[in-house]
This record gives sequence, C-alpha cells and structure tokens, in this order.
Amino acid sequence: MDNIDIYCPKCQWEPAEDSEWMCECGHVWNTFDTGGRCPSCKKVWDHTQCIGPEGGCDQWSPHLDWYHGLEEIVRKLKEEILEDWGVEVLVPAEVGERYLDK
Repeated sequence: MDNIDIYCPKCQWEPAEDSEWMCECGHVWNTFDTGGRCPSCKKVWDHTQCIGPEGGCDQWSPHLDWYHGLEEIVRKLKEEILEDWGVEVLVPAEVGERYLDK
C-alpha cells in the first residue's frame, strides 16, 4: 500500500499524520488510520470533510475518493482472484476489461 496517496479529491489537501477528525460521539482520531471507522462508537463515515483550518477546502467527499492509487491494487487483486478461479483475463485496448471462462 506504499503507492497510495491520501488527499482531498476536491482541493488536493493532504492530511498530516496528526490531523484529526471528531465523531458525533465526541471521539477524536485520524480517520485515515481506520478507514473512516470511529474506534470508539464504531460508526463508519462514508464521507470525510476536508479540514479548512489546516489548509483544506472544508468540503465533504466520499471517504474512498480520498485514496489515490487504489486502481492498480484492485486490478491486481481481480487478476489474482480470476486466476485462482481459472478464468482467462482479456483486456481489449479500447473496450476495457472482459472476463471469459476458459
């Protein structure tokens, strides 16, 4: 996961390791340490707010949209799964991915 960058999809602000968000339960933590799940009450935040006072835009975005570089990881995982299932992977240049049984 070294190739994943975390930054706001709207303004490209990058949270620091010590950046903090507050849950409605009052717990304060770095939401990216837990994938958007509050370690106290276990609420999963589908959206994350960019922190304006730290230089961000204050806008809300889907939490997963903050992770940049996941595409290659997901592609590799799909290929591994399909290989385990014995499925041939075809990637036509202009059509996109298609999967056909061998």
